Amino acid sequence: MKIIIKMCMASLLLLTAIVFQLFFGSIPKADAFSGQVIQRGATGEDVIELQARLQYNGYYHGKIDGVYGWSTYWAVRNFQQQFELDNVDGLVGQKTKNMLANSTKFYSGFVYKQINKGNDFTHYGGVPLSIQAAPTKEQQAKLRQQAEGTKQKYIAEHTKQGGQAAENKQQQANQQARENKQEQANQQARENKQEQANQQARENKQEQASQQARENKQQQANQQARENKQQQANQQARENKQEQANQQARENKQEQANQQARENKQQQTNQQQAVQKKEKQKTAAANVPGGYSQNDIQLMANAVYGEARGESYVGQVAIAAVILNRVNSPTFPNTVAGVIFEPRAFTAVADGQIYLTPNDQAKKAVIDALNGFDPTGNATYYFNPATATSGWVWGRPQIKQIGKHIFCR
Repeated sequence: MKIIIKMCMASLLLLTAIVFQLFFGSIPKADAFSGQVIQRGATGEDVIELQARLQYNGYYHGKIDGVYGWSTYWAVRNFQQQFELDNVDGLVGQKTKNMLANSTKFYSGFVYKQINKGNDFTHYGGVPLSIQAAPTKEQQAKLRQQAEGTKQKYIAEHTKQGGQAAENKQQQANQQARENKQEQANQQARENKQEQANQQARENKQEQASQQARENKQQQANQQARENKQQQANQQARENKQEQANQQARENKQEQANQQARENKQQQTNQQQAVQKKEKQKTAAANVPGGYSQNDIQLMANAVYGEARGESYVGQVAIAAVILNRVNSPTFPNTVAGVIFEPRAFTAVADGQIYLTPNDQAKKAVIDALNGFDPTGNATYYFNPATATSGWVWGRPQIKQIGKHIFCR
C-alpha cells in the first residue's frame, strides 16, 4: 500500500510539471533567484520575482511591489503546502525557488517596465501581457478569477489522479488553509489590539502633554501678573521719588536765580564800566596794526565770518592769517580787497556769504591776526577736504589741519 501511495505521489509531481508547462509555457531555469533566503520583511528584486511567479500560477493576487508582506507570506505558505515541500514556513529557500522556477515564468522586462512607469499591472500565466499592462478593475477581477479557476482545475486534476492520497492531500491543504486563515485572523487581531494599545498610549501621552501645557501657561500668566504688579509698584515709587527730586531742584534753581539776580544787580555798574573801557581799548587797538584801515578790518571780518563761522575761534583766526599772508606775498595782490576779491579765491565771495553781517568773534579774530597771531604756520592756502573739488589743491604742501580746514603753502 505504501509503495502504491509513493508511486501516486511521484505521478502527481510529474503531472504538476506537465500541467504547468501546458498552461504557462516552457520551464525556466531553476537559478532564476539570487542565493539569499527570502523571508517576510525583505525587499528588492528577489521579492519582485517571487511575487510575479506566485501570481503567475494564481497563488498571489496582491501588488507586485518588491515588499515581502503578509499577503506574500501566506501565498508562499500555500504554495509550499500545495507542492508538498518539506517546510511550510514562508521562508523561500532553494527548494521553494526551484519549484517556482520549474512551474512558472517570470517576464522580467515586462515587470520592471511597468514598475518604472508606475502602472497597476498583473502577471498571470496564460494571459497576453498586452492585456495585463494596465488592466481595469473589472479585467483584474476576471484575470484573478481565471487564475483561480486554473489553479482549482489543476488541484481537481491532481485529486482525481492521485486517488485517496490526493484526497488526503487536499484535506490537509484545506486544513492548512483553514489554519492559515485562522492564523491570519489571530495575527490581525493581535496587531489590531497592539495598535489600539499604542493609540491609547499616544492619546494618553498627548493628553498629559496638553494638561502640562495648560498648567505651564496658567503658571506663566500668574507669574506675569505678579511681575506686572510689582513693576507698576516700582514704577510708581520711582515717579514719586523723581517728582520729589524735581520739586527740590526747582526750588534750588529758583533760589540760585534769586541769588544770582541780586549779585548781578550789584555788579552791573562795575561791569558796564569795564565793558566800556574794554571797547575803548579795542577801538584803539583796531587803529594800531600797520596801515590797515577800518574798511580792511571790516572786509576781513566779513570774509572770516562767511568762510569759517562754524569753526573754532582759532580756526577763524587762521582764515584771517591766510588773508594777511597773501597780502604780504609777492604772488598775490598786496591789498586786503585785492586778495579777497581775487577770482575763485574764496567760496564766500562766490556764493555771496561775504556780505553777511559778521559777529564780534569774527572781528576779534581779525584783530588778533593783525597783531601777529598766525596759527597756520605762514600758510597761503586752505581747503575743506570734505567739499574740495580741485585736484590741484591736494598737491600743495600741507602744514596742518585746524577744524575742518587743511592749511598749505
